[in-house]
Amino acid sequence: MTKNKGTKNWIGRSALVLLLLALPASGAEDRVGELEKEIAQLKAEVAALKEAGSSPATAELERKIEVLAQEIEQLKLGEAAPQASESVNGLGPAASKVYHSRSGVSIGGYGEMVYQAPDSSRDDGSASGEKKELDFLRGVFYIGYKFSPKWVFNSEIEFEHAKAGEESEGEAAVEFAYLEYFWRPELGFRAGLLLLPVGLINELHEPPVYLGARRPDVERVILPTTWRENGAGVFGSAGGFDYRAYVVAGLKAEGFSAEGLREGRQEGSESLAEDLAFVGRLDYRGLPGLLAGGSLYLGKSGQGLEAASGGKIGARTQIFEGHLEWKYRGLQLRALAARAELGDVARLNQALELEGPDSIGKRLEGYYLEAGYDVLSRLGRGGEQQLIPFVRYEAVDTQAAVPSGFARNPENDVESLTLGLSYKPFERVVIKADYQNYDNGAGSGLDRFNVALGYTF
Repeated sequence: MTKNKGTKNWIGRSALVLLLLALPASGAEDRVGELEKEIAQLKAEVAALKEAGSSPATAELERKIEVLAQEIEQLKLGEAAPQASESVNGLGPAASKVYHSRSGVSIGGYGEMVYQAPDSSRDDGSASGEKKELDFLRGVFYIGYKFSPKWVFNSEIEFEHAKAGEESEGEAAVEFAYLEYFWRPELGFRAGLLLLPVGLINELHEPPVYLGARRPDVERVILPTTWRENGAGVFGSAGGFDYRAYVVAGLKAEGFSAEGLREGRQEGSESLAEDLAFVGRLDYRGLPGLLAGGSLYLGKSGQGLEAASGGKIGARTQIFEGHLEWKYRGLQLRALAARAELGDVARLNQALELEGPDSIGKRLEGYYLEAGYDVLSRLGRGGEQQLIPFVRYEAVDTQAAVPSGFARNPENDVESLTLGLSYKPFERVVIKADYQNYDNGAGSGLDRFNVALGYTF
């Protein structure tokens, strides 16, 4: 991850080259010419039928004209034009566009802007230090290339907080970049900078995919979304089951804290590989609308860190999670539970000079339950539109257990209730608003109002 002008120039030049590659080839231009002639003939037929008063016969011809016009539009845009409509191989709909293309370059992306305002009417509402903020949180571009039906390159480049540079809080980063070989549905191979297949958000983090203006806290502090790392592995589907399994560079325990594991991500940037990790996931999708499964992460996170008393710290790290999603007509249900267990925490605390309630958690636990319902589907007025009131209850404790001689901080045992509304004028654009109530074991908390605008293309 970089924060300098050179990075922005490099990304800009790369995007320009890829856009030029995406321009239609001469074969596509020939096809466009043929389609335009066919449309002209169909329009002449429609005009003749209307003049003869045979209006019912024109409907099918007009539908064909519309289909041909859409094909022309896609050809003129090149192979970057497949629709962001369906998730493939564990990725979000927009990130999956390269799989829907015939060959060549594919371009997609997403973005989200978030307004958040803490409730000043609550006496302890200023404890978090939050202020009212309107942030273009991220702008993302997917760039892929389909070499053949079996060989695919896919990548995601993200700009956070509207800009990147030494004078801003923004960041420019490669979120994933991998090369994939699809041998058969039961087995494919993937290598590069990979999204770890954990939870419901880490791989499917495009704003229209999930409810809520902010991502669930369990999937930020225990499953540190967005979590990516350099590695290689396999994926496939058989008998209603999907799986993914990778070997990756491990977490870096030096970044762990009482607040969770998030800062232990290496993010593929000169990742230390003294300690590797295994991550695997298995899902069942054998029934319409159902996703049920779990994942596990096993490895060490010391990465060569020396203990104060001498010797290296292993920091064994185990993370388990189970998840369930069910969609039936307008109903959407989600549930997720996660648990992390760490070893060598006392020695790690000493090496990082952490004392008392600042201890890293020896065990971290969390879960959430979420339900939403598309009221427009009930009224029969939705079409592409969706209006989804939803509720989410969440509990997270990043110090569920600490080593002997250290103390738990009750402020890290948090419960929250989110009430919100999500509106989609069509599938790829969403406007979300919600109100969150937080309380912790110390008797303090925070209320927050959020509004988010998101899109994919």
